[in-house]
Amino acid sequence: MSAKLLVKRLSGLYLGEEVSDATGVFSGISHKKSSASLRVEIDRVIGDAQADPKHHGGLDRVLHHFPREHYGQYRRWDMMAGFKDAPAMGENISTVGLDETQVNIGDIISIGDVELEVTQPRSPCFKLNTQFGHKEFALAMQTSGLCGWFYRVVKAGEITQDASVYLKERRTDISVRDAMKIYFSTEFDAQSYDRLASCEGLAASWVNSLHRRLDKQKIENWQMRLFGPA
Repeated sequence: MSAKLLVKRLSGLYLGEEVSDATGVFSGISHKKSSASLRVEIDRVIGDAQADPKHHGGLDRVLHHFPREHYGQYRRWDMMAGFKDAPAMGENISTVGLDETQVNIGDIISIGDVELEVTQPRSPCFKLNTQFGHKEFALAMQTSGLCGWFYRVVKAGEITQDASVYLKERRTDISVRDAMKIYFSTEFDAQSYDRLASCEGLAASWVNSLHRRLDKQKIENWQMRLFGPA
């Protein structure tokens, strides 16, 4: 299969090494800066830090890609205190014209001379509520599915601002949006969980979480992740 052009030119590239302590919670989300290029290794982006490696970063989440037009939608929903734009979501890659319905779990994506695999949607957490000044921002992201996605690195290299985004290989029929709907549905659905957990390329943390649900026959409590400490 020949590579399919998804985006002709990137909207932005971002990285940052600084992290800050917001009321006892460390985060680097506010410290991403525009960069002309990203040097991508198998396990990291050079010059890009993760404050919470348990939930961000790792081999399954080396790069975060977020559609820039989603900012406009969240503004229209009045979910932001003040104007926010890329890279306020903490993303590394920003594009226009590509969303969660057009990208599937397991997709092999090339950007510049880097090859990437789509691993999971972003799981929204309470840090977004603080970042955007709305107590239900994370919940809105979970419900809407306007979340962006993460990549693991298949081939290291450099991504430059003028790079294009290509789909090199499609391995599954589950889009990032489908994965969000299955994973964050409030209705227990063993058949859908099994289908998603078996999806080639899905992040190990999601696979493990789905297996725990199937073992316990119930959905975990999302209160802490979505709203933070009481």
